[in-house]
Amino acid sequence: MSRLIGAPPGYVGFDQGGLLTDAVIKHPHAVLLLDEIEKAHPDVFNLLLQVMDNGTLTDNNGRKADFRNVVLVMTTNAGVRETERKSIGLIHQDNSTDAMGEIKKVFTPEFRNRLDNIIWFDHLSGEVIHQVVDKFIVELQAQLDQKGVSLEVSQEARDWLAEKGYDRAMGARPMARVIQDNLKKPLGQ
Repeated sequence: MSRLIGAPPGYVGFDQGGLLTDAVIKHPHAVLLLDEIEKAHPDVFNLLLQVMDNGTLTDNNGRKADFRNVVLVMTTNAGVRETERKSIGLIHQDNSTDAMGEIKKVFTPEFRNRLDNIIWFDHLSGEVIHQVVDKFIVELQAQLDQKGVSLEVSQEARDWLAEKGYDRAMGARPMARVIQDNLKKPLGQ
């Protein structure tokens, strides 16, 4: 907590603000992404309740960070298993009610009632996965351009990268490692 709102009086670093409060004071119009919020310490949830209730957060120096123009986006894996359950027969089954039950188990009513909306995301389509591959290739080409090197990646290689860099459970997170191991490292040798 001291890293977010600053160290309490008498502790080393008391005169410095917290990472979160300082960032919001410097950038009052921002999007704050809290990834996998279900893993956060209970004290973080209490801190977020203050932010969502009052629109402000006071650091340990008494400075108020104004969150009224900060968009809070929180991701969670709570309820994912429930939404992935297969439908029986030919009719698509909506499992969002079951997923909502899991969210109710993970997050307190006080916390849930302060959320404006819960948005369910689908898995990435093949087209989107290929766009992710293309994004990584464009970034790599920009690095190579500085060295006067041109990169040509065949459609077959792009398809292979898309297949190896995507995991249904992990999404496209493995893509960076696949690009690193199969394009960047060989190019560096």
